[in-house]
Amino acid sequence: MSQISSKPVSARVLDAAIAWQLSLDSGDGSAVEHEEFNKWLASNEEHARAWRQLGMLDQRFCVASGPARAALLQSRESIRRRVRKLGSGLASVVLVCGLALFAGQRYVPINYWLADQRTATGEQRTLKLADGTLINLNTHSAIDVRFDEKRRVIVLQDGEILVETGHNDARPFVVETRDGSLRALGTRFIVKREDNGTRLSVLQSAVAAQPEALHQEQVFKEGQQVLMRHDGLGPLLTVTPGSDAWTRGMLVVDNARLGDVVEELGRYRSGYLGVDKNVADLRITGSFPLQDTDLALNALLPTLPVQIQQRTPWWVTVVPKVAGNP
Repeated sequence: MSQISSKPVSARVLDAAIAWQLSLDSGDGSAVEHEEFNKWLASNEEHARAWRQLGMLDQRFCVASGPARAALLQSRESIRRRVRKLGSGLASVVLVCGLALFAGQRYVPINYWLADQRTATGEQRTLKLADGTLINLNTHSAIDVRFDEKRRVIVLQDGEILVETGHNDARPFVVETRDGSLRALGTRFIVKREDNGTRLSVLQSAVAAQPEALHQEQVFKEGQQVLMRHDGLGPLLTVTPGSDAWTRGMLVVDNARLGDVVEELGRYRSGYLGVDKNVADLRITGSFPLQDTDLALNALLPTLPVQIQQRTPWWVTVVPKVAGNP
């Protein structure tokens, strides 16, 4: 298998690929549905990579009477009921385990399911640790807590957290990800796992960042943001206003790309949420509720020339508005 094919795909794209496989394998897909699938497949290299990985997984688990194949061939309604009950269902669990065979431990979902603390898609939670530290877990996030006599360590396996460190403990407080470590200097900060690195946003005080492949830290102060990769640090940016609004159940954006807003909303709902490339670059400013993403999507309609195309509750796309539609 080539290095390109084995590169992990994002959780959202994997979810979309799973949804397409379940739909097409059900045997009742229309010609229009097949045409839509081909458009999705060709629209992005990551889509094609996810589909190739699913195909490889099928080859590994393609036993006619086996549980993995049986799960994939269940009716869509049965799969939906299972997913609502179990979070991602037997099919997704098998897919995750299979992908781990050739993507290795860099592929996050295995660590997500084994983590000490985690949130489901759309769920947010606040934890108070033994040292007084408060940690807000955003949607579909997972952490391991590793405190010992010398250090307080949080391992962010997936998603996003806001940390407000406890101050009555002399042990260093560190957040670790696959890209490196972030040492708190008496502070409040956000750490977010992204496809191409770990994003640090310092809200108060300062944080020392050390990429995995380097041997020295760089300190970032209040109001600064940076993307930490395994082998280095990205350019210094300014923390955007409202970056912690998700802890209050809101997404706040200022002149943001519609494509980026839709992608962010997609983190808070199950299934596929996409945007047509013809409207993805439209700009929008506003506040959107994260606990009701349907309401958030409908809030786009008064200000942008778009409409919401909903094939199923799990397959929604923001598309250009058709002339004559209200």
